[in-house]
Amino acid sequence: MSETVAVVRAARPNFLLLAPLCVGLGLAVAWRQGQPPALIDTLLVFVGAVLAHAAVNLLNEYEDFRSGLDLITRRTPFSGGSGALPEVPSAARRVLWAGLGTLGLVIAIGVYFLWLRGLPMFVLGAGGVVLVLTYTRWITRSPLLCLLAPGIGFGPVMVLGTLVALGARLDAAALICAAVALLLVSELLLINQIPDADADRQVGRRHLVITLGPETASRIVAGLLAGSYLLIGAGILTGILPVAALIALLPLPLALWISVRLPHVLNKAGELNRLLGANVVTLLSTLALLMAGLSL
Repeated sequence: MSETVAVVRAARPNFLLLAPLCVGLGLAVAWRQGQPPALIDTLLVFVGAVLAHAAVNLLNEYEDFRSGLDLITRRTPFSGGSGALPEVPSAARRVLWAGLGTLGLVIAIGVYFLWLRGLPMFVLGAGGVVLVLTYTRWITRSPLLCLLAPGIGFGPVMVLGTLVALGARLDAAALICAAVALLLVSELLLINQIPDADADRQVGRRHLVITLGPETASRIVAGLLAGSYLLIGAGILTGILPVAALIALLPLPLALWISVRLPHVLNKAGELNRLLGANVVTLLSTLALLMAGLSL
């Protein structure tokens, strides 16, 4: 494998669908407000979100290789990194520069929207940059921050940042969508930390799977999943979200199955991997269907 291929793998391109879905939620809310955004601004928001996600992945891969975590972790299709740098150690510096360069492009796009929208854009944009730069080295040492930071990055920062960048209002529907994304993404990172817990402990990480144990973490996973669907239901019942958003509840049976099965497969690698895959489907389909329901 060449160094260039290793850099591409380290960006985890198969996981980059999450960012456009979160931007799509913000865009759908903006459309409902009757403010069709400029095409170039919309494209820049999508590009900036994907680049920000890629920057997180690249810097995380570099830091995990540098700390030795990549050499001791048990990789699954959904956790444990790409494995690119253990296979091609000479690509480490290129991955670092790719991460910093990608983040530089994100900041350049952010400066454009800062000029366009002012202080609110600075607050959300600066918060996103801080999360990118501090997640692997510092945030993963704090259990609560480690739980919330990914959700904050993809929820409030990305969903609400899209609205601000496109000149839309931060209304109640936007806040619900941001909160749903926060809960689902934080749940995704938490459940994916279960197979990594032993390796993470050895390099000094302190997330909830390590501090509370996988059984308690599995109950928190169930609570985060339940909370996201309750928020959608409450938004529909109060009229904040349209009735068409009911389609976002279609993955609920799969979410319930994950919640019930997870405590029983914590030590069964094969079954746990199937559950992790089902969880990714649940998250992506819920966000996509919520976006569709808002757009109908």
